[in-house]
Amino acid sequence: MHNRVLGQNLTTSALGLGCMGMSDFYGDRNDVESVATIHRALELGVTLLDTADMYGPFTNEELVGKAVAGRRDHAVIATKFGVERRPEDGHFGINGRPDYVRRACDASLRRLGVDHIDLYYQHRVDPQVPIEETWGALAELVAAGKVRHLGISEAPADLVRRAHAVHPVTAGQYEYSLLSREPETELLPTLRELSIGLVAYCPLGRGLLTGAITDLTQLEADDYRRGTPRFQGDNLRHNMELVARVRELATAKGVTAAQLALAWVLSRGPDVVPIPGTKRRRYLTENVQALDVELTEAELNAIDVATPPGAAAGRRYPEQPPLARR
Repeated sequence: MHNRVLGQNLTTSALGLGCMGMSDFYGDRNDVESVATIHRALELGVTLLDTADMYGPFTNEELVGKAVAGRRDHAVIATKFGVERRPEDGHFGINGRPDYVRRACDASLRRLGVDHIDLYYQHRVDPQVPIEETWGALAELVAAGKVRHLGISEAPADLVRRAHAVHPVTAGQYEYSLLSREPETELLPTLRELSIGLVAYCPLGRGLLTGAITDLTQLEADDYRRGTPRFQGDNLRHNMELVARVRELATAKGVTAAQLALAWVLSRGPDVVPIPGTKRRRYLTENVQALDVELTEAELNAIDVATPPGAAAGRRYPEQPPLARR
């Protein structure tokens, strides 16, 4: 397994594992297969496991905790706070208040069954709380030994700078793929200026770039992608045309579309770590094999022509998050 360094000194596998779909958003769950997938990931040298307290909510952290029991030294556990879900009353919102940060961290430590979190992200920035207050509380967690490294997710460049001024940011987590190249304009240059790594979530475009999804009927009834703009009507048809181009390039290379898409993200720099999500061992193996795919300059140029920045149709998320309507 190849390794990469996020920030100043957090070493992780070059490819991580997104665990969200094992518990939430992508249809039925199978905890036995999910735990087996995490175990296989660790066996293959995939150390970075990505979860969050809001996945489930709470059940995904418990699942990851169960899977790493007895294997803690082989895992780099990343989790998140800030998207607050309360099953008891259906509440869904953003919370960056310092008292909540402390409570959320302690609760995550209990669910994961660990004494420290390797990488703790602010999942979304609370517009009602100055980021300096949130990050002051996070810095206290680092000083207390509860957290080793801090990260931020989906924050604009100016807020990343403000957070970094309070305590060094090790990683920024953003959607980044052939269908979502927005970080390239302002964000990625800012991260590199500040020596912050980029953890790329949804590097396979929520499954679109695998080429396996051609119709919404393939998705389970409770799969949240059914309500996202990129999977709707003309948007989906347009995006599938882009994916067809990726598949042609992959076939010419002798790899799968997913492997080509992951190899492209990996080629963006040694400070970029994609975290494709899967809950099945067979897809995990396919994803890991992307680490052996080397793209030539000509192939990278062909990919740019096939999927230029801004080519995807439809927003990444609905205007109103689907959970807020429950």
